[in-house]
Amino acid sequence: MTVPVSIVVAVSENGVIGREGDMPWKLSTDLKRFKALTMGKPVVVGRKTLQSFGGKPLPGRPHVVVTRDANFVLEGATTAGSIKEGLETAQRIAAETGAAEVCIIGGGEIYSQAMDAADILYVTHVETAIEDGDTFFPVIDPAVFEIREETHVGAGEKDSFPTRFAVYGRRPAAN
Repeated sequence: MTVPVSIVVAVSENGVIGREGDMPWKLSTDLKRFKALTMGKPVVVGRKTLQSFGGKPLPGRPHVVVTRDANFVLEGATTAGSIKEGLETAQRIAAETGAAEVCIIGGGEIYSQAMDAADILYVTHVETAIEDGDTFFPVIDPAVFEIREETHVGAGEKDSFPTRFAVYGRRPAAN
């Protein structure tokens, strides 16, 4: 049995998710939400994104690193040569560990390749436009995904912008 596949992302009003290998904002509130959403679940992440947050697995989450580098090895992580292989590996890990979900955590190329496999999108809409971003999230097609819940979050003490947290679910397929 497969578990749902989710995408976890923070995205600006104009689709930016990154700039020069980093996030173009500081959002402590969102980092706490990210940790709560992903803890204990297998995460699928691109190699470049993994390196952008220190090059080592985040604690408490089995990591599947998608990379074209066949020689890439990282202690505490499993590697996969494609998003398809990465999702299959993450599903196996979820079955072995009893995780209720597989989380895709970036970056831009991985998100684009995984949209068709995603059942749920956990999107933090960052309420600003980032003019000098270089990594983007694909447009969310309203014919495919619908908002199931939404919460406005003001900018906290350690947040550079206010956000809107939305959970999107895949619409049922038309018969």
